Amino acid sequence: MNRLHAPTQQSAEDLLAAHGQAVNAYLTELLAAMGDSPARLTESIRYSLMAGGKRLRPALVLETFQCCAAGAGRGASDAAFRSALAAAGAMELIHTFSLVHDDLPAMDDDDLRRGRPTNHKVFGEAMAILAGDAMVTLAFEAMARDATPSVAVALVKELAANAGPAGMIGGQVLDIDGENNSLSLAELQQLHRMKTGALLTASCRMGAIAAGASGEALASVTNYGRNLGLAFQIVDDILDVTSTPEQMGKATNKDHHAGKNTYPSLLGLAQSREAAQKALGAGVKALESFGGEAEGLRSLARFIVGRTF
Repeated sequence: MNRLHAPTQQSAEDLLAAHGQAVNAYLTELLAAMGDSPARLTESIRYSLMAGGKRLRPALVLETFQCCAAGAGRGASDAAFRSALAAAGAMELIHTFSLVHDDLPAMDDDDLRRGRPTNHKVFGEAMAILAGDAMVTLAFEAMARDATPSVAVALVKELAANAGPAGMIGGQVLDIDGENNSLSLAELQQLHRMKTGALLTASCRMGAIAAGASGEALASVTNYGRNLGLAFQIVDDILDVTSTPEQMGKATNKDHHAGKNTYPSLLGLAQSREAAQKALGAGVKALESFGGEAEGLRSLARFIVGRTF
């Protein structure tokens, strides 16, 4: 089962669709195996987990896996691809858990997510909390079960470190603490390196780990992921100001009303766009050693930044 694709033949949209299809099939398999779970809990998890979205993070896992496997001059074995797929599914579970909990009244208090009522609006706050908790545990169960022993521990460690107190969750705390307080650019960058960038970087690293990448290759995709995470957050901040709820599938202009620090509020729209382009350039440059095998990763980075223009 060789999952590698020709590196120059697919657009970012095609890559997201192809990787999304693979991840959706894997997530459907995971949900089907939850036979002993209360039906209402499974329904709540499925409602948010299978609600669509770009599947960007799992796509980065799988695309980086393919890039590193091809760059090392070997095909992707069934077992190696299954490890990458488990990592991709786990990443989407963690991402979806974070969205469900972020939408709660105690956090961002949002009514709309991906064009539909948020989980707690449909299932109630208690079930939304429990569904998010269940997705966290299911993420690590998936990797422990389906990743090969040679990489399973490293994958679990990578996701735990970047989703936890020094990563996404810690960044969310900094975001809350920063409300109605003016942050410096360095403080804002640190907040978003943790809140948003940590999981995007981990997505790239987990794909490389599943592929058995060299230390040099892992360092390159880490650099790429960090710059991609910065660009992604700047773009999200811009879209919150410039887009409509219909375009975004969720409320917009909410950061301003919540007193949150954003790149446009600190730098203005023009400089924020320049900063996104600079991060894009640095991310693309980090992939030079991979040559044409990284064209998919380059396409995904350009797609992310191109959303604002």
